[in-house]
Amino acid sequence: MTATDTAAAPDAAFRGLRMSGVTLAHTDGSETVHALDAVSLDVRRGEFAAIVGPSGSGKSSLLAVAGGLSRPDSGEVLVDGDDMTGGSARARTALRHRHVGYVFQSGNLVPALTAADQLRLPLKLGAVENPRDPMELLADVGMADKAHRRPHQLSGGERQRVGIARALVTRPGLLLVDEPTAALDRARSEEIVSLLAREARENDVAVVMVTHDHDVLGHCDTVYEMVDGRLSRQSAPGE
Repeated sequence: MTATDTAAAPDAAFRGLRMSGVTLAHTDGSETVHALDAVSLDVRRGEFAAIVGPSGSGKSSLLAVAGGLSRPDSGEVLVDGDDMTGGSARARTALRHRHVGYVFQSGNLVPALTAADQLRLPLKLGAVENPRDPMELLADVGMADKAHRRPHQLSGGERQRVGIARALVTRPGLLLVDEPTAALDRARSEEIVSLLAREARENDVAVVMVTHDHDVLGHCDTVYEMVDGRLSRQSAPGE
């Protein structure tokens, strides 16, 4: 069964990520390569979805299109009902700031800023209607006692916790997570993915995680596999 087969009919009240028939291609010499080949995907608020697949299969392209960083050649991408692909570059940037949080593989923290200031930074980049309190959010991810430390004073797992908190401070409806456990040991990996699952369910966030780490998939509600730009739904944990 493919993700396209299971995608819901249009629903104006749908909250979360909805991708419908999304195609993205590029040329490699004389060959056209489909990074995304008619991909359809629904991830509702409160749901934690994982995407697995070999390198070069299109997973990173899917995240970029889902978050409005890349415009697809065709298809529709909606987050909480807003079109992430149309309009001006400025309009898309505003929508990303309103709707989307990103967690990067390395944490991608600003070296000169403390953990607390990492969370304050997104709040200075544009108006946020109802932001979460940075210190309360650091407490939620177990980092309140290290709020004044800079990235070089934190472990890899601690940097990821700060990165997750920073991505959540604007109360996004969609959290996109790129290989969050790639540089972590088994115990830290379980902690980070468990934290993502908790945030999805307790704070009503649609979470999409790209990962090669099959050991953490038990925390996810749904698992998809991407191969050659095509997305298919796998058996969910426990099914």
